[in-house]
Amino acid sequence: MKKFWWFCGLILVMLVTGVFWGTWFTLTRSLETFPPDHFIKIGQTIIDNVAVPMRILMPATLLVLLLLCFSLRKQRPAFYFVLASFICMIISLLITLLVEVPIDNQIKTWTPATIPDNWVALRATWKQFHFYRTLTSILSFVFLCVPVLYRNKNRFAYR
Repeated sequence: MKKFWWFCGLILVMLVTGVFWGTWFTLTRSLETFPPDHFIKIGQTIIDNVAVPMRILMPATLLVLLLLCFSLRKQRPAFYFVLASFICMIISLLITLLVEVPIDNQIKTWTPATIPDNWVALRATWKQFHFYRTLTSILSFVFLCVPVLYRNKNRFAYR
């Protein structure tokens, strides 16, 4: 049964990381090149596309990582790597809830005629924290992979 949870954890962390990485790699690095009306349309479309799936993916990911932590609590150092993965994903969630979502909620209400004067600063803040969120989710995936890669070594073994 533990292999099933490892598989689920890897898939879920990969999916969450993929959402963040894909957005960062394909769009976020170029945000400054879009005029305000394009930025609003792109932002609102992305927000609509990811809002519901991420409300399912993120809690499911955290739950599976927590289950893995619990099941590995006596197996060191695998436990520490999974715990690090969990902590990184919690940081990603906190960045999302405390920084990204409040800005997204503002963007959802904007039109080209009502875009606020500080929209460039908000965009820069969103971009910076999206980078941090992408980084912490990638680290979460890396930490989760380490015990899997070394599962046949006694010191990393999980059963």
